[in-house]
Amino acid sequence: MVGAVLVKGTKVIGQGWHHRAGEPHAEIEALRDAAAKGNDPAGAILYVTLEPCSTHGRTPPCTEAILAARIKKVVVGATDPNPAHSGEGFRLLRRKGIEIVSGILAEEAALLNEAFNHWILHQTPLVTVKAAMTLDGKIATASGESKWITGAEARAYGMKLRHGADAVFVGVNTVLADDPGLTVRGLKVQSPKRRIILDSQARTPLSAKVVADEFRKYTTVVVTRSAPGRRVAALAKRVNVWVAPERDGKINLPWLMKKLGAEQVTSILVEGGGEVNASFLLGGHAHRVAFFYAPLVLGGRDARKGVAGEGVQSLAEMVKLRDVEWRRLGRDLLLTARVS
Repeated sequence: MVGAVLVKGTKVIGQGWHHRAGEPHAEIEALRDAAAKGNDPAGAILYVTLEPCSTHGRTPPCTEAILAARIKKVVVGATDPNPAHSGEGFRLLRRKGIEIVSGILAEEAALLNEAFNHWILHQTPLVTVKAAMTLDGKIATASGESKWITGAEARAYGMKLRHGADAVFVGVNTVLADDPGLTVRGLKVQSPKRRIILDSQARTPLSAKVVADEFRKYTTVVVTRSAPGRRVAALAKRVNVWVAPERDGKINLPWLMKKLGAEQVTSILVEGGGEVNASFLLGGHAHRVAFFYAPLVLGGRDARKGVAGEGVQSLAEMVKLRDVEWRRLGRDLLLTARVS
């Protein structure tokens, strides 16, 4: 996500943003906007949130367009996170006599592309664990009833989080209990989303929405080699099925993260339930959390927890959060934070 603004004197003469991969970058969009308005970019200052690219990829290098437009100065927020290209755009433009000012609002600019930057550096997705809970940390009654713990505003914000992720993760227990569609709703149109179901024994019903709806080509069910072959074959006729190696009797999450990263999945939203949330959080595979809290107390030793699993043995092993932010959404509260 990159934006660019061209300024000449005290006037904004062009602006643009990068719409999607493979299409013109923000700098090119700003130059085209200036041309469409009859404005000459020669001698202008270009403000852009990310270092201009200097290599041929899906599009030509933006540095060439900047030089051709005779822009005199470039002001940049974040440096290109790719070690192979980082700083090269700056060096090329400086050699051609263009003044470069970098690092302006660098942290804010980098946050725009936190998931992409993580993927570039690690080749695995950035993982956010999301849960909607009562104040005592429960996501459902013992019988599985969970609709709705949080209010409409919190649920709408949850859809925005889903929309921003490349893939949505749930465990098979969530599929069996709720039969979720895992699509994006309420944002003008219903949108398909890559859906990953962790289902070591291939228990996902063929009637489940994620297997039977019109978006089933976006569904991947991840099983293990010990899953019954007949059920695996039946699922494979309708959706993608991956056979993952096991680790401690469960799906090997590091293997799965590497496989998703190789398919250019840069971010995932883990939507539980409690066992899957625990696997990511307590297993050290989560990078962010988004916890919604409703002003409700459910109680009950058998009620379903937002984070289940075996837990930790001592306070020193607890998952610690940093950069904590709270937001009010109607009657509910949203906690977002990074996992330390």
